[in-house]
Amino acid sequence: MRAHDSATATTPIAVNSRTAASGARSVLPEKSPARRAGTLQAALGVTAFSLTFPATAWGLEGFGPWSLVAVRSVLAAVVAGGCLLALRVRPPARRHWAGLAVVAAGVVLGFPLLTTLALRTSTTAHAAVVVGLLPLTTALFSAIRMGTRPSRTFWAAALAGAAAVLAFTVQQSGGALTSADAYLFGALLICAAGYTEGGRLARVMPGWQVIGWALVLCLPLTAPAAALALSQEPVLLTAHSVLGLLWVAAGSQFLGLVVWYRGMAAIGIPKASQLQLAQPLLTLVWSVLLLGEQLTPAAPLTAAAVLVCIAVTQRARG
Repeated sequence: MRAHDSATATTPIAVNSRTAASGARSVLPEKSPARRAGTLQAALGVTAFSLTFPATAWGLEGFGPWSLVAVRSVLAAVVAGGCLLALRVRPPARRHWAGLAVVAAGVVLGFPLLTTLALRTSTTAHAAVVVGLLPLTTALFSAIRMGTRPSRTFWAAALAGAAAVLAFTVQQSGGALTSADAYLFGALLICAAGYTEGGRLARVMPGWQVIGWALVLCLPLTAPAAALALSQEPVLLTAHSVLGLLWVAAGSQFLGLVVWYRGMAAIGIPKASQLQLAQPLLTLVWSVLLLGEQLTPAAPLTAAAVLVCIAVTQRARG
């Protein structure tokens, strides 16, 4: 990006004002190199997100939940704000600020806070149920907000994938509902709204600027909140807690969302959202490797079923 690029500069993805305004359908050909690159970027975002819950569990070893959420947002905002300043990016047009506020409420504040509160008492395996339903919820929000109309094949595969992930994660957690479920399902709804609005905005401004401005928008709230939380909650700096904090700040909160929004803009919100069907399974793998949690023999079978559903959604019209 050139230093004088505007935050509202039209990207090569949107070739006409009507499509850019609605975001209803990607204009990239199905087999174009740019579309394949968009799929790869969305997949990289999913990989980054899959580490969020284990990294949060590490972070909670040394930080209180409110401190962790506030500090991660401040650190991510410092990185994003530094990039915006270094490249002299002009603020977005006034008409985009309402959408950025939705992104901020969903992916900067709401989802991190609610899932962090849930992970105080929930295992990462149980929390993965949120991510298991997030792809379907995001596709539904996209259909309502932007008028996307995926095919029946797409919806059938999306429902099948969500059912497979939901059944596996509930079975993995023992089948019992916990007090954390209210936080988790609230996080599901607010994050789907943030993803949908961010994907729409990423069609009219670079994806990294979408999350960058959303983070900066929250800074007047998150900076005082971080100072207050750190003064009230005990802090224990360990290798795990510091690494967990750094990952959720730089990896999950900024870099992961940068490639995720770019991918959504290139291949469309419904198809990008279905790549997240793989996220709970990746999260459970990380949970075994990093946290020592145990998986059941159903994991490889569920993984195979999810991969089939992902393949169908990516080939289906929508």
